[in-house]
Amino acid sequence: MAGSSLGERLRVTTFGESHGPALGVVMDGLPGGFAIDLARIQADLDRRKPAQSALVSPRRESDRVEVLSGLFEGRTLGTPLTLLVRNTDADPSSYEHFRDMYRPSHADWTTEARYGHRDWRGGGRASARETAARVAAGAVLRQLLAPIEVLAWVQQIGDLVLPPSDPSDSPSFEEVESNPVRCPDPDLAARMEALIREVRRDGDSVGGVVRGVIRGAPPGLGDPVFDKIEAALAGAMLSIPAARGFEIGSGYASARMRGSAHNDLFEPISPGTPPSVRTLSNHSGGVQGGITNGMPIVFTVAFKPVATIFKDQETVDRAGNRVTLRARGRHDPCVLPRAVPVVEAMALLVLGEHWLRARGNRPETSG
Repeated sequence: MAGSSLGERLRVTTFGESHGPALGVVMDGLPGGFAIDLARIQADLDRRKPAQSALVSPRRESDRVEVLSGLFEGRTLGTPLTLLVRNTDADPSSYEHFRDMYRPSHADWTTEARYGHRDWRGGGRASARETAARVAAGAVLRQLLAPIEVLAWVQQIGDLVLPPSDPSDSPSFEEVESNPVRCPDPDLAARMEALIREVRRDGDSVGGVVRGVIRGAPPGLGDPVFDKIEAALAGAMLSIPAARGFEIGSGYASARMRGSAHNDLFEPISPGTPPSVRTLSNHSGGVQGGITNGMPIVFTVAFKPVATIFKDQETVDRAGNRVTLRARGRHDPCVLPRAVPVVEAMALLVLGEHWLRARGNRPETSG
């Protein structure tokens, strides 16, 4: 199936289906001799896995990471690194009753239109379960790219919104992880949790927004025209299941601004050729001309409500008949809490690709 790989210098390919035997990722292009801590990969997988709280899917998967290739004595070999996560609590019987129905707002109809055949067990490759492989890959790059920091958190669920702060005042990892919603404001997080529980009781779902910041990315990552780093970030984020919008810097708010207010003025830090500089504001979100400028990269990703709801819905079966569908199975009423580590992973995959490109183009930055 086309569309399962990302990157050129660092080729990342995920594989597996939601209710198949396993999911995994192959990372081709990692430098050799790099030490990888599997416990740190597991820590990120644990943040994404189901059944971590009463707010998410009760499917019980341990998501234990296994290494199949590319690692010896704790270090990369420079050959493809293959990571595997086994499915141990799959239940395809929950999907048997609508194997011949097209679920509203799912990929059932479009996948069948594209390939002529589909895996009806939870959506196959279209399932958000596939993102476990992405998180594993991102956790590898989190270690490779240190001390670059990538952090995301829940900014909005439904109409409950955390006002964006200046990037210098963004929350800590501990604040984000202090509650199951992953919103760093405890009072707002409690209200968001109550909303998710209410929506779940109603058999419905709710969407929201994840905000992210990348700190410590050096200036000079990205390429102009068709390979701008913000375009790569947008493509990566919009590849996440249920993602529906992406903004960087001031985003859509910039449409209401004048250039005199939006321009990020420079000030010198130290001399050189070129000199080291920084901007007094960050409306650009850390990217100018498609290339990082050394300031924090600030972005948001909007997620629609989960498509699976527990209400009667009118749809069509494979014979073209009108039918009524009511979903079964184990599903999240809100994708936002578990989307946070996925957003971080996709940012890391984009950074890894462009960091390795710059490493090859600028030998003096390889250290």
